[in-house]
Amino acid sequence: MITALHTLVYADDPDAARAFFRDVLRLPGVDTGGGWLIFRTGPSELGVHPASWEDVGGGSIGTGQHFDLSLMCDDLEATMAELGERGAEFDGEVEQQPWGRTVRLRVPGARSMLLYQPAYRPPAFEDEPEPMW
Repeated sequence: MITALHTLVYADDPDAARAFFRDVLRLPGVDTGGGWLIFRTGPSELGVHPASWEDVGGGSIGTGQHFDLSLMCDDLEATMAELGERGAEFDGEVEQQPWGRTVRLRVPGARSMLLYQPAYRPPAFEDEPEPMW
């Protein structure tokens, strides 16, 4: 039985990235030895997206990615303000998407990740969501 989703962030400066998740995002966790921190991330959900799609002009767009990591929040502006007080930086402005409001959160020593407030009822917070199939 699957009991959780374990995600990985690959960083050029893992110590800086670990400090960010520990000190700025304040994710609780454990040191598994030698400074290898594993963080509790709370509820999770998994979505499957196409690797490429047609753009408005009829051309093909692709991500070049096979996996991605996003952080979800319930109030984007309040979360950005709180994280900003702890030194977090953001790339670009808040954008409205059909599925929620988004901004890119810089992770020191790594790349930026998406921070978003969903416009849908997240199954991650359902005790037992109704299956759609």
